[in-house]
Amino acid sequence: MFCPRCKSEDTNVIDSRLAEDGRAVRRRRECPKCSHRFTTFERQELSSLIVVKRDGTREPYSRSKIERGIWLACTKRPITQEQVDRLLSRLEEKWGGNRKEVSSSTVGTDVMKELKKLDEVAYIRFASVHREFKDVEEFKHELGRLFK
Repeated sequence: MFCPRCKSEDTNVIDSRLAEDGRAVRRRRECPKCSHRFTTFERQELSSLIVVKRDGTREPYSRSKIERGIWLACTKRPITQEQVDRLLSRLEEKWGGNRKEVSSSTVGTDVMKELKKLDEVAYIRFASVHREFKDVEEFKHELGRLFK
């Protein structure tokens, strides 16, 4: 593991423990060259999971791409990185199961369900992009469903 400060190729693990309800390993590391300490996380790779888009094209699953979309929806909301990490870990476990492919609509719908539990404003923001609201009436309809 490279040191983020001095780019040394040799770093030592000081402490390891389970994180994200056992879905990741958190490691505290130290660089022997500059003494900088930093944290890394190891997660199961879902590189074999393929996302099937609406137009039928397929692309490899990208955690960072979904996380970026979630953070856009959560802008200026009281959401922590830990909450987003847990949300993504739960969903990745669900999607990864025994399947090789997952549809983008399933991904979007599942993210919306999780955001609805976490923050209703973030949910509406994400839904407006995922559902591609065409006009204000569709937006009002979704808001109405939220308050039922």
